[in-house]
Amino acid sequence: MSDGDGTTDEPGIAAIGAYTPRLRIDAAEFEDAWGRFDAAGVERKAVPEADEDALTMGIEAARRALDAADRDGDEIAHLAFATTTPPMAEEDLTPRLASVLDAPGDADTRTLTASTRAGAQALAGALDAGPWSGSAGNGIGLVVVADCPRGEPDSEIEHAAGAGAAALVLAAGAPGTVVDRGSYVQSYPGTRFREAGSEETTGLGVTQYDREAFTTALGGAVDALDVDLASADAAAVQSPDGKLPYRAAGALGVDTETIAAAETVSHLGDTGAASAFLGVASAFDDGTERVLLAAYGSGAGANALVVDGSIPVDAALSGATDLSYAEYLRRRGEITTGEPEGGGAYVSVPSWQRTTPQRHRLAAGRCPNCGALNFPPGGACGDCHARVEEYERVELTGEGTIEATTTIAQGGAPPEFVEQQSRSGPFVSAIVALDGPDGDSVSVPSQVLADGESVEIGTRVAATIRRIYTQEGVTRYGFKLRAIERQR
Repeated sequence: MSDGDGTTDEPGIAAIGAYTPRLRIDAAEFEDAWGRFDAAGVERKAVPEADEDALTMGIEAARRALDAADRDGDEIAHLAFATTTPPMAEEDLTPRLASVLDAPGDADTRTLTASTRAGAQALAGALDAGPWSGSAGNGIGLVVVADCPRGEPDSEIEHAAGAGAAALVLAAGAPGTVVDRGSYVQSYPGTRFREAGSEETTGLGVTQYDREAFTTALGGAVDALDVDLASADAAAVQSPDGKLPYRAAGALGVDTETIAAAETVSHLGDTGAASAFLGVASAFDDGTERVLLAAYGSGAGANALVVDGSIPVDAALSGATDLSYAEYLRRRGEITTGEPEGGGAYVSVPSWQRTTPQRHRLAAGRCPNCGALNFPPGGACGDCHARVEEYERVELTGEGTIEATTTIAQGGAPPEFVEQQSRSGPFVSAIVALDGPDGDSVSVPSQVLADGESVEIGTRVAATIRRIYTQEGVTRYGFKLRAIERQR
């Protein structure tokens, strides 16, 4: 509906954020290890670090999307998270996502999983739910899609399996317009599935049957559109490998060049539910103005959306660290040990929960007596030593400067960090002066993500959210720091 000045109060896409891990492995490494590589059209793929998962990648993408839209977390009125690889089989992840982003506790939230078209379903649901009330009556929607599939080591799915995340900010009057959308389902069981209790996706591997399910579902979704797809500049198509999307070109009504304009599978691998969304991010980042998003989920079902506009994008899609196959297996946890018997320093879940404002949003306290920043806020002031009953809450900027560092090598890690060290190798622990909002700072200890490079005193760093460790079966998430020049 137009408001009279040419804009519309219908929700559209205000900005897109995208993130992929910095680790990469080439197809040649698999060929050397197995004598073959079964992921057609995949030249290299993104690999999550030991402390990354679908949630942490989704947070990275969400922050980038909010920055690109110039919006804040407290404006979020609708929050959806979609993945086929949730870190927990049963636990809602949107509360943790909302906590990190500082979204209101009464925001409408949705979690969708079990299908690689979950992201498209989340986007359709968010569009149906908007526009939203919220901060000053100008609330926004945020759809976060993240995935890191895995299969049996010697399988096509594992050879293709990549990792990545995308996030879309939705708002009334946004520059990106969803012109039309459609969906379609037809029963094709067994094309791709993950049994209860398993971390590995598999399928029956009936090639012609799989292709038929893929093209039938996507073709049905596109047939539901009332748009001439010859006008699409790019088609971001679900990509379990580098060949199947092109086999669906006829059913989609686009040519192969249009599919190639949004493909990411050749250098990121199969990114599951995030696949088509990373293609959309890549296409709009390249200046494309009309994109077909075609998401497929085994079973089989598909969603198709046509998006127009000049949408701002903040994307981190390049890799920086190449892995050998042995290093790849370490990151997967195939050849590593877990926490030693006896465990590490015990922190109860209730105790951890009370500190989430500090761990998720860098909430510090300002001493009412001397004005010094304290992190975490509580007890006596670190500067004037006065006992403070209540600190003024202050959120740090998320950037800082390294003051001192040490490398924790094998055998030196606390027990709760042994699994991380076993999978990722030595890590850097540092004292960092984190910047306050008024030019002051406070020193805090933190892990620094070195990415195989040296970390020096004076290096400027910025906060990111990663897995800290898992205890009592519950993963604890919190901030770590990375050199700003490596934030991309």
